[in-house]
Amino acid sequence: MSQRNQTSITEIFLLGFEGPVNVRVIMFILLFVIYMGTLGGNSVIVVLVSLSQRLHSPMYFFLCHLSVTDIMISSSVVPNMLYFSLQGRGVISFSNCLTQLFFFGMAIGVECLLLTVMSYDRYLAICRPLHYLSIMDLKLQTLLVTFSWLIGFSAPFLIACSIPTLSFCGPNIINRFFCDTGCFLELSCSNTFLIDTELLLTGYPMTALAFVFIIVTYVYIFRMIFGSSITTGKQKAFSTCSSHLTVVCAYYGSLIINYMIPIKGDTIIINKYLSLLYTLMTPLFNPIIYTLRNKEIRFTLNYYIQRSIA
Repeated sequence: MSQRNQTSITEIFLLGFEGPVNVRVIMFILLFVIYMGTLGGNSVIVVLVSLSQRLHSPMYFFLCHLSVTDIMISSSVVPNMLYFSLQGRGVISFSNCLTQLFFFGMAIGVECLLLTVMSYDRYLAICRPLHYLSIMDLKLQTLLVTFSWLIGFSAPFLIACSIPTLSFCGPNIINRFFCDTGCFLELSCSNTFLIDTELLLTGYPMTALAFVFIIVTYVYIFRMIFGSSITTGKQKAFSTCSSHLTVVCAYYGSLIINYMIPIKGDTIIINKYLSLLYTLMTPLFNPIIYTLRNKEIRFTLNYYIQRSIA
């Protein structure tokens, strides 16, 4: 085990970027392609929802914000990974690591809450279709999105404000591709009880309650679908649920495995690579999942492509 020294650390070493040049070049190319795909796919959704009157509905309003958080998640992590893969070593300053922790944590929290809001939106569309537009009006949409961003901001902000009170005297090695809160706090030679309590009272309950809420809403949705005749409107609304459920399963599945399973032995390495699922793959595939299964987005995309060619 690494021995702690008494000097305050100024740099943190992220493991996983060492290796032969050809391996690092392949890693760089893969990361670059994934990042460009993430930026391109999510930006297309944001632009389409902003430009097309056809997509000015609550579902696409929330989807637009989800795409913004996907861009934030990738942008807070991938640029550094690209640089480190070229350098051959992952050395990040203490302040940059703290900044990455904040923006990454905020984006993850906001995405968690937006997925919850979207499940409530699907519940209203299927279980209360006659009152859907009167309930989910612009005021409520704005309130739900604002709430998601504020709560998503507050939890990592509290942690970021508490971290400077800790002493970090080594070791300065994190076995991750990016700065992760749990691994980062393990570097502290101070008592982390206060921050651990903040995580216990804010981050973990927020994620757990959001997940439970999503499950409950889908229980009601499935009861409505299988317990009564399906109208065209309900069928159309339910078709969007499969996309949402796919994203929820990928997102929460990786989070639960990464943060709920005790980290011991080989699990450290497994969690290290599983963390790439919600930092790289989920933001990349979210726009693909919603686009492939959504006729309105495909129609709007084709319309603007044809108009730009003509």
